[in-house]
Amino acid sequence: MEFKRVVVTGLGALTPIGNTVPEYWNSLINGVSGAAFIKSFDVEKFKTKFACEVKGFDAEGFLGRKEARKLDPFVQYALFSTEEAVKDAGLDFEKLDTSRIGVIWGSGIGGLKTFLDEVVNFAKGDGTPKFNPFFIPKMIADIAPGHISIKYGLRGPNFTTVSACASSNNSLIDAFNYLRLGKANMFITGGSEAIINEAGIGGFNAMHALSTRNDDPATASRPFDLDRDGFVAGEGAGTIILEELGHALKRGAKIYAEMVGGGMSADAYHMTAPHPDGLGASLVMKAALEDAGLTPADIDYVNVHGTSTPIGDPQEVKAITDAFGDRVYDINISSTKSMTGHLLGAAGAVEAIASILAIQNDIIPPTINHFTDDPAFDPRINFTFNKAQKRVVNVAQSNGFGFGGHNASVIFKKYQQ
Repeated sequence: MEFKRVVVTGLGALTPIGNTVPEYWNSLINGVSGAAFIKSFDVEKFKTKFACEVKGFDAEGFLGRKEARKLDPFVQYALFSTEEAVKDAGLDFEKLDTSRIGVIWGSGIGGLKTFLDEVVNFAKGDGTPKFNPFFIPKMIADIAPGHISIKYGLRGPNFTTVSACASSNNSLIDAFNYLRLGKANMFITGGSEAIINEAGIGGFNAMHALSTRNDDPATASRPFDLDRDGFVAGEGAGTIILEELGHALKRGAKIYAEMVGGGMSADAYHMTAPHPDGLGASLVMKAALEDAGLTPADIDYVNVHGTSTPIGDPQEVKAITDAFGDRVYDINISSTKSMTGHLLGAAGAVEAIASILAIQNDIIPPTINHFTDDPAFDPRINFTFNKAQKRVVNVAQSNGFGFGGHNASVIFKKYQQ
């Protein structure tokens, strides 16, 4: 069977370092940190008092007060980034077959803020179950693609992928596979997350997963640095319009890049810790390369998972070294989480956008906040520390690894007719 080609025709982003794709990209290549003290709740008694929050987002201004109250922030974010992507792709749904356009969305947790608010309100009462009628439909993780499809009248495949921090990489892979099999013409895909609240920060603190560098939040996310001490929580959304090539050409769409492969694997090791030898991570990168019909020699840039945790970063370096062999010394790798923080289920989509723009602009966004080399890492590996680097990027790979041992990796390349 001959697969159809799949291209990227629209992008949208709402991130801690920019509320549009141009703002996000400009911050990335200039090494802007999105970490600051949390403003959305009182952090006095929390171990970690900072995060990468979305800034300047006006949900009521975007949706109207009545509609905004019906939606959890993770859905608000999804709708906002999707509107940018739809406009960017020049989509007029009245002229398209909407039964052939679907939405596949990723979220690791879904409506955590809604769940927290409703349970706290119940606990404060006398035991009478006085829950908001919007409680369940605001909270469930699958509601984001539901709202996107309702807004635009899209009747193609519609569901959510949930695989922790690999969620939106999985959404991209699912959309890619449906398209290349000819099951649809277009997908709105990506992911969103909104966990910067008491439950999210408190829960990750209890796991000792977050950085506690409260004396210097802006530099707390330090992937591959000797003094890294945990990830920095982030929030936001990323939307990518994936489209079958013939459909895109027929409507005269601009094309950012071509998606050529995706891989999935499991660590089969531990519910939160990655395999210490990076076995699952190496396997998933190799699987993505095989799916794309590429070899390590074809890859120019890897946007790594790189969360800034003491045990996570070393296993990914081992995995990349195993997957790429000597080619590892000729590629650039970087962790944009050093700037955005870790957007959990939205990370894959936001980082895929960074990879696509690296291809389009031939610029590698940096891994910022590097101060001290870790002797555990081979100094010949180019981590793109602290400053963006120009190089021709024909092919970029982006990794996402999640609690439960879920691994997903996607590959994009420069579009050629």
